Amino acid sequence: MHPHLHTKDNQGCEEVMQLLDECHARGFLYKAVGMCNQAKHDVNMCLRTERLERTRRNREKARVERAKVKAMWSEIDANS
Repeated sequence: MHPHLHTKDNQGCEEVMQLLDECHARGFLYKAVGMCNQAKHDVNMCLRTERLERTRRNREKARVERAKVKAMWSEIDANS
Protein backbone atom coordinates (compact mmCIF):
# COMPACT_ATOMS: atom_id res chain seq x y z
CA MET A 1 0.00 0.00 0.00
CA HIS A 2 1.25 3.46 -0.75
CA PRO A 3 -0.08 6.94 0.05
CA HIS A 4 -1.81 9.16 -2.46
CA LEU A 5 0.59 9.45 -5.35
CA HIS A 6 0.03 12.80 -6.98
CA THR A 7 0.64 15.26 -4.15
CA LYS A 8 3.00 18.21 -3.71
CA ASP A 9 5.27 16.07 -1.50
CA ASN A 10 5.90 13.52 -4.25
CA GLN A 11 6.93 15.76 -7.15
CA GLY A 12 10.29 13.99 -7.48
CA CYS A 13 8.56 10.68 -8.22
CA GLU A 14 6.33 11.91 -11.03
CA GLU A 15 8.14 9.94 -13.74
CA VAL A 16 7.97 6.55 -11.97
CA MET A 17 4.36 7.19 -10.96
CA GLN A 18 3.53 7.84 -14.62
CA LEU A 19 5.11 4.49 -15.55
CA LEU A 20 2.97 2.74 -12.92
CA ASP A 21 -0.17 4.48 -14.20
CA GLU A 22 0.66 3.37 -17.75
CA CYS A 23 1.19 -0.20 -16.56
CA HIS A 24 -2.14 -0.20 -14.70
CA ALA A 25 -3.86 1.21 -17.79
CA ARG A 26 -2.95 -1.95 -19.70
CA GLY A 27 -5.71 -3.76 -17.87
CA PHE A 28 -6.59 -5.80 -14.82
CA LEU A 29 -5.16 -9.07 -16.06
CA TYR A 30 -1.79 -7.47 -16.84
CA LYS A 31 -1.36 -6.19 -13.30
CA ALA A 32 -3.04 -9.23 -11.71
CA VAL A 33 -0.32 -11.56 -12.99
CA GLY A 34 2.40 -9.31 -11.58
CA MET A 35 3.54 -7.45 -14.65
CA CYS A 36 3.44 -4.13 -12.74
CA ASN A 37 5.36 -5.33 -9.70
CA GLN A 38 8.66 -3.73 -10.70
CA ALA A 39 6.99 -0.40 -11.46
CA LYS A 40 5.22 -0.53 -8.10
CA HIS A 41 8.48 -1.36 -6.32
CA ASP A 42 10.16 1.59 -8.05
CA VAL A 43 7.34 3.90 -6.92
CA ASN A 44 7.59 2.60 -3.36
CA MET A 45 11.35 3.15 -3.26
CA CYS A 46 11.02 6.65 -4.68
CA LEU A 47 8.26 7.53 -2.20
CA ARG A 48 10.42 6.15 0.61
CA THR A 49 13.33 8.35 -0.44
CA GLU A 50 11.05 11.39 -0.57
CA ARG A 51 9.61 10.58 2.86
CA LEU A 52 13.05 10.11 4.43
CA GLU A 53 14.20 13.46 3.03
CA ARG A 54 11.04 15.17 4.29
CA THR A 55 11.56 13.58 7.72
CA ARG A 56 15.17 14.75 7.82
CA ARG A 57 14.14 18.33 6.99
CA ASN A 58 11.37 18.30 9.60
CA ARG A 59 13.73 16.92 12.24
CA GLU A 60 16.30 19.64 11.53
CA LYS A 61 13.61 22.34 11.65
CA ALA A 62 12.37 20.99 15.00
CA ARG A 63 15.94 20.92 16.34
CA VAL A 64 16.39 24.61 15.47
CA GLU A 65 13.04 25.54 17.01
CA ARG A 66 13.84 23.57 20.15
CA ALA A 67 17.16 25.41 20.49
CA LYS A 68 15.34 28.77 20.18
CA VAL A 69 12.87 27.83 22.91
CA LYS A 70 15.65 26.59 25.16
CA ALA A 71 17.54 29.85 24.67
CA MET A 72 14.42 31.87 25.49
CA TRP A 73 13.84 29.90 28.67
CA SER A 74 17.49 30.30 29.66
CA GLU A 75 17.15 34.05 29.19
CA ILE A 76 13.93 34.11 31.25
CA ASP A 77 15.57 32.10 34.03
CA ALA A 78 18.63 34.37 34.03
CA ASN A 79 16.47 37.50 34.34
CA SER A 80 14.25 36.09 37.10
